[in-house]
Amino acid sequence: MPARLLPPMAPAILFAHRLVARQRSEDGDRNLALALAFIAGAINAGGFFAVGHYTSHMSGIVSAIADFAALGAWVLVGAGLVALFSFTAGAASSAWLINWGRRNDRRRQYALPLLLEGVVLAGLGVAGMVVGASPYAAAVGVPVLCFIMGLQNATITKVSGARLRTTHVTGIVTDIGIELGKLAYWNRALENRGDAPRVRADRAKLRLLSAMLGAFIGGGVLGALGFSHVGAAAALPLALLLGLLGTAPAAAAAVLRRRAP
Repeated sequence: MPARLLPPMAPAILFAHRLVARQRSEDGDRNLALALAFIAGAINAGGFFAVGHYTSHMSGIVSAIADFAALGAWVLVGAGLVALFSFTAGAASSAWLINWGRRNDRRRQYALPLLLEGVVLAGLGVAGMVVGASPYAAAVGVPVLCFIMGLQNATITKVSGARLRTTHVTGIVTDIGIELGKLAYWNRALENRGDAPRVRADRAKLRLLSAMLGAFIGGGVLGALGFSHVGAAAALPLALLLGLLGTAPAAAAAVLRRRAP
């Protein structure tokens, strides 16, 4: 079929499919990590305006649980435990969906958790638009956003073979520091020691981590502006992007069938 008869979105669909395809590539992992880091930053920063809490920072939540327990604030301890459980449940759901996909539909094994994330985020956005400001927003929104963050972080972890995280900025910055330390190391002292390996920085990894940090920050800025100006509706474009990734395998198959002579 002539290319002019293909859907206008065909290039975007095929690109999205490469990001979630079963057969991985360095470019696919890198572009998926950047897209998800952007989304994670937007959800985390925007969620603060929506519910008053950051939801990707489990170290902070666990520390808060300990603080509240020391103060005897058991209601807040319970709220922290719910957030922690929700993040864990999101990660477990991602692992379940990916493993189910490997055995039943290998084309969609990485797309399924992203589709679920998009559906949950869209539902949260629509609910926020319908209900508006509510004293129960944090009680519902925080666990749901934590679930989304756990789902996404586990997905990129599985996709990249535990090399990358998108919501765990502490790990990203730590790895950047490690590579910068190796980059700055002076190897001249090793010239007279043939048994000592040279210290070399992984420049490609450093560039990727720096780009992911920039994507998270950029997403955070746009997410904060979006949620502060238009409210819960700002979640819908993010959900649409996740939906594109989640439905890419099926959509790409349809595009390729139409492209076939």
